[in-house]
Amino acid sequence: MAGTAEVDLVGVGLNATDTVISLAAFPAIGAKIEFDDLQVLPGGQTATAVVACQAWGMRTRYVGKLGDDHAAQMHHDAFRAAGVEAQILIAANTTSAQSIILVDGSGERTVLLKRDERTTLLAADLKPEWIQTARALHVDGFDTAAATCAATWAREAGIPVIADLDEIYAGVHDLLPLIDHLIVSRDFPRRLTGERSLEKALQRMQLEYGSKLTAATLGHDGVLAWDGGRFHYRPAYLVPVVDTTGAGDLFHAGFIHGLMQGWPLDRQLDFACAAAALNCTAAGARGGIQSVATIESLMQDGDRYPAAYPAPKHTVFA
Repeated sequence: MAGTAEVDLVGVGLNATDTVISLAAFPAIGAKIEFDDLQVLPGGQTATAVVACQAWGMRTRYVGKLGDDHAAQMHHDAFRAAGVEAQILIAANTTSAQSIILVDGSGERTVLLKRDERTTLLAADLKPEWIQTARALHVDGFDTAAATCAATWAREAGIPVIADLDEIYAGVHDLLPLIDHLIVSRDFPRRLTGERSLEKALQRMQLEYGSKLTAATLGHDGVLAWDGGRFHYRPAYLVPVVDTTGAGDLFHAGFIHGLMQGWPLDRQLDFACAAAALNCTAAGARGGIQSVATIESLMQDGDRYPAAYPAPKHTVFA
């Protein structure tokens, strides 16, 4: 690794201002309905994961771009309150990324995202020292060129790269070979590889791109991971769900925390599942970030959803 690590984790990626609207049920086309609550909160995939890791005792840095609006100040204040070192570039005369999040009575959310292209983080915006003085790099691929640049510098310095991908962004095929721990949304592996089977898709991703781990988060079905030799499956924890916003962000944060602790893979995945579940018990992407002790208590005593992948399926698929 180049130099001495100043932080445990650097995150390069998306932040957003989340307007969370709680509804009894998702509206039908043409309907007029009352909503139960409205909150304006900080969010974004990478930004939220970094804040969670900081809350669990890690030293963190966030790198991203904002507009020069009131929302940008909210993000600055949130990072400062959390203790995160924020390296934020400002795009003049623009608004920061905004998400409208509709949350129905079951806690499931629908996200509407608006982002000015001028707030795109560019490779030229980055400095190597922001990346190469960390123990790990987390990217979401939204600003793919910047993520690829950061991952290249991390790879050169021997720093592990973790990715949270849910879309096949332009240029993502340049980023994928640079990812050590590729943890994606449920449908991403099949869309990327064309494989109908999730298991075969995870294996093919690992084979083609050389990741140490490929995994898919599956909502209330938990997580399925392939380490190049065998599958690892962990069921999700059963909790009272208020809002699923940020569940994937907290899963990645939990995985990173376990990785930095040097835990066995199954424990990393379990901690990530528990952290994600607890985050769903409150509104907003960061509303349910709990302490390590609370997460470990759920791991010890919590109920789980029925397993979606029984033990006999944990074999190598041809």
